Amino acid sequence: MNIKEYAINNNVPIIEDDSLEYIIKYIKDKNYLSILEIGTAIGYSSINFALSNDNIHITTVEKDINMYNLALKNIKDNNLDNRIKVINGDALDVELENKYDLIFIDAAKAQYTKFFNKYSSNLNKNGTIITDNLNFHGLVDDYKNITSKDLRELVGKIIRYIDFLKDNKEYDTKFIDIGDGISLSKKVENNENSNLSS
Repeated sequence: MNIKEYAINNNVPIIEDDSLEYIIKYIKDKNYLSILEIGTAIGYSSINFALSNDNIHITTVEKDINMYNLALKNIKDNNLDNRIKVINGDALDVELENKYDLIFIDAAKAQYTKFFNKYSSNLNKNGTIITDNLNFHGLVDDYKNITSKDLRELVGKIIRYIDFLKDNKEYDTKFIDIGDGISLSKKVENNENSNLSS
C-alpha cells in the first residue's frame, strides 16, 4: 500500500492532487532548495516535494507521535532520510535558526496566524510562505450555514487568517482556488508589491 492509499484508508488528511502539482511546479520554477513544513502528517507532501529535485532539503515539524513515526518510516522507505529532517514537537514551541526558500503551513488550522508570525523570520529574502486548506472543504464560503459551534469557531479562525493575510502590508499574498485553496505570500520589497508568478 502506498502512502496516498494509506492516507485515504485511514482518514489521514493529505494535500490534494491539484495543490500538490501546483506547488511542485512553483518550487521548480523558483528553484527553491530549502523547505520548512509545518505539519508533516505521514510525510506525503514533504516526500513529493523532495522527489521533485535531488538537491532539495526539508525540515518538517509534526506534533503527533504516531504520525511522526509513520512519517519517519515512509521517508526512510523512499531513501530520503538524508534530505528530510522530521522534528517531533509542537510547532509553536520549536525554535529554528535556519532560513528557508519555502515555508509550507499545513497543520492546525486554528493556529495558522501564529505559525505565520512565528516562522516568517525564517523565510529567505525571495522566499514564499504557502498555506493550504483555506477553503476548508467549501466551509469558508458556507460559513453562515454551519450549525456546529466548534466547526463555526474553527472556520471563523481560518477566515480571520485570510483577512490577516489580506491586511498584512509586509507580504503580498495571492490566493489560488485549486485543491482545498492555497495562498502564496511573498515579502514586499521597498513597499512595492512583488510580482507573484502564477
